[in-house]
Amino acid sequence: MYSKEEAAKLRQQFWISFGQYMKPVPATDGYPVNWINYKTGVKHVFIKMDVNTKKAIISIQLTHTDEGIRELFFNQFEEFKTLFASSMGEQWHWMQDATDEYGKTVSRISTTLENVNIYNKQDWPELISFFKPRLIALDEFWDNVKPVFQNLS
Repeated sequence: MYSKEEAAKLRQQFWISFGQYMKPVPATDGYPVNWINYKTGVKHVFIKMDVNTKKAIISIQLTHTDEGIRELFFNQFEEFKTLFASSMGEQWHWMQDATDEYGKTVSRISTTLENVNIYNKQDWPELISFFKPRLIALDEFWDNVKPVFQNLS
């Protein structure tokens, strides 16, 4: 068991390592990108990555507090479901009403890797191999559909 400080340091080390690993990879548009803190450029639309002692998750989260607007955005994503699946090369879990870590209702499109632990450095290559191709594919997908969501905002 790690102390709070040791655990925080290990989490920070993982994300720094992942960021350094991804740094040479340009975004689809050819520009450098901060992969760890990916900016979609559309308010209330986030690409999130998280990992704990049991699993890793990568997701698109729609966080608008207005249920109708969030539903509109989610429905628009559903219009792109075939393109999304083609871009990702796999099926993801689509939830119109989910709860985030703060107890707020969000919409989420996600995939999960089970049985990994951020505090086990031996799992880090598997975590990087999970996040990297999905993050790159999300960037490519988002580059194609972003104008539609900018027009909805």
